[in-house]
Amino acid sequence: MTLHIGLLVFPRVQQLDMTGPYDVFAHLADAQVHLIWKTRESVKSSAGMLLTPDTTFADCPALDVLCIPGGAGVGDLMEDDETLAFIRRQAAGARFVTSVCTGSLVLGAAGLLRGKRATTHWAFHELLGDVGAIPVKARVVRDDMLLTGGGITAGIDFALTLAAELVGEQEAQTI
Repeated sequence: MTLHIGLLVFPRVQQLDMTGPYDVFAHLADAQVHLIWKTRESVKSSAGMLLTPDTTFADCPALDVLCIPGGAGVGDLMEDDETLAFIRRQAAGARFVTSVCTGSLVLGAAGLLRGKRATTHWAFHELLGDVGAIPVKARVVRDDMLLTGGGITAGIDFALTLAAELVGEQEAQTI
């Protein structure tokens, strides 16, 4: 059965927050990785790289894994009702709800971190409590079906941790 993994792509996303995990997930056997946004028009990352979504909110299948990367555009997402509603809908049926870096703040804005242990980029760590999370200073934090990765490079660590959960330690080590 194909595993559907979705990564949110949005204006001013931190490209490495998205592409680090994407590379790990793309190597999973029988997985389909979706780059999701409101439209299929290219968006600029925080460094100006053009990224092209292949799935819209409207045509996104039910996801097994939802991943929200961080970046300079997170503040806008935290106030974007359409995006927050999409995240809540997908999270309701997902096996894992995840984030990298400040993407955890978006999960918090969607109401998904209340009472949950989570992490984020060290410079924004104090904001986790403001969105209902229990802040934990670690590279990867798991609280039941919620996995959060710290700053940028922790995204690969988070993705490998999740890969081990999804397909086993041996395959994750091979990746």
